[in-house]
Amino acid sequence: MIYSLYIISKAGGLMYQKDFNEGLAHLTANEYLVLAGTFHGNSTSSGLEVLEADSFKLYCFQTLTGTKFLIIADPTHPNIDHVLRRTYDVYSDYVMKNPFYTPEMPIRSELFDINIVKLIKQVGG
Repeated sequence: MIYSLYIISKAGGLMYQKDFNEGLAHLTANEYLVLAGTFHGNSTSSGLEVLEADSFKLYCFQTLTGTKFLIIADPTHPNIDHVLRRTYDVYSDYVMKNPFYTPEMPIRSELFDINIVKLIKQVGG
């Protein structure tokens, strides 16, 4: 099961956040900033890729442009690398190809939301 998705800009700002499990406790705005800041770092290094805990795993995929995709999932969920890459494909198709989107700004795209939810349902979110 996939619990949450976060997209963090190369400047360390939270661009997108989506919870897929309604039973989760929600973070405060400050906690979202701390999460984004924790994963903000030098874009020339690979940085943290997986954080393991007893009840979840947090996966990080950093693009060549420095944008980071974080997925929090059940520790037994298979193929998260594949899910992260498909998430990046959806981001490329519905955010980056949108002529009205300003890079590094929060993502406000209904088509992106729809397709992310569809992807998560397909992969067992």
